[in-house]
Amino acid sequence: MAAPLRTYSRATREALVLMGGQIKLARKQRKMSEAELAERIGIARSTLQMIEKGSAKAEIGLVFEAAHLVGVPLFASEPSALAAQIARVEDKLALLPQSIRRPRTEVKDDF
Repeated sequence: MAAPLRTYSRATREALVLMGGQIKLARKQRKMSEAELAERIGIARSTLQMIEKGSAKAEIGLVFEAAHLVGVPLFASEPSALAAQIARVEDKLALLPQSIRRPRTEVKDDF
């Protein structure tokens, strides 16, 4: 049985291509070959090529690892700033309900 075809929004596709391009640019600026970076990440060269082309099939963890290794900032210019951002998000999440449920619809029987 074939996997269902997944479609992505234009913004998602463009973000993937941008991230892949930034990784490729940073790798080349550091004068690293595809094989060297792939070996550091622990993946096949073909997987790195998928990442650099912006493939949606690449695991997000591998994309982030490639970005980190070549110096592409992920969410902050300094990795140490991520802990503060994570804490802020966790604080906000703590104020929200643990689960979201749809409200029950009332039966309208006044006819």
